[in-house]
Amino acid sequence: CSRKANGTEQDMRSLVYTIIYGSIIGLGLPLNIVSLWILLRHHGFKSPSAVFMVHLVISDLLLIISLSMKVSIYATDSWNLEKMWCLCFTMLFRNNVRSSSIFITFISVDRLLAVVYPLRSRLIRTPANALKGSALVWLIVLLVNIPESVGFKRNHDNHTTCFDAGNMTTEAGDKTLEHTIDYIQLVLLLTMLVVNIVSTVMVSCTLQRHLSESARVSNKMNVMLIFAMNLTMFIVFFLPVSLVVFIEEWRPVLSCLASVNCCLDPLLYYFSFDGFWKRKESVETTLANRRFEQTENTFAI
Repeated sequence: CSRKANGTEQDMRSLVYTIIYGSIIGLGLPLNIVSLWILLRHHGFKSPSAVFMVHLVISDLLLIISLSMKVSIYATDSWNLEKMWCLCFTMLFRNNVRSSSIFITFISVDRLLAVVYPLRSRLIRTPANALKGSALVWLIVLLVNIPESVGFKRNHDNHTTCFDAGNMTTEAGDKTLEHTIDYIQLVLLLTMLVVNIVSTVMVSCTLQRHLSESARVSNKMNVMLIFAMNLTMFIVFFLPVSLVVFIEEWRPVLSCLASVNCCLDPLLYYFSFDGFWKRKESVETTLANRRFEQTENTFAI
């Protein structure tokens, strides 16, 4: 009876995960495809933010590809492809939190430089530098995958399912490696969260000082909305799943929660370009003109 109850509970859990991941795919796939088309067609790589957002969309689409395999596993309770495919899809799934968090942080820093240091940052905030930074992010992510892949392949030999690395009985050395990577990811997430918080505070203070009362309401709301969304991504989706090093049994639930971020990222693109992009340029121009006038007055004196 106990075994039958456990089987029923497992079937119910699989059904719930199938529905959740299937819903994420059904919502996230069209939203991100449309977002990628709009970004490439209307914005291209003409600004650093557009470059980072294109790579953020790519990260989300790679996650959605891996989620399709998760749905298949939970729905059929089997894995019929070769082990190498399991490894690839598992790495795609794990890479989303790392790459997405870094690209979102880049977007926050770009906003910070554009609003707080509009003149001094013009040589830094170029599409070419953004492309180099994005390439470096993907390179680092791939380098992290190398030791992860070695440990995953060794521990997956005696298992018939995929995406179950967290539930495997691993050797001591592999478990240490897995925990080391988890700790590094946690430190990385906490560091980037601090960067996002500092950027939010600095931009808020700058807008309060330099924008007039009439511009403060509309522009500040649009600017700060982007930062609020970035902080929400970290606190609600990225940080909890990085705490699995302390609460390993919660890994499936927290991984499911983290996957929802791919459905909310299109809101970031929408508000950035439709409600914020042109205003951001006006904010930069206003601040730049005022500082230029202050500089001219100083020299005149």
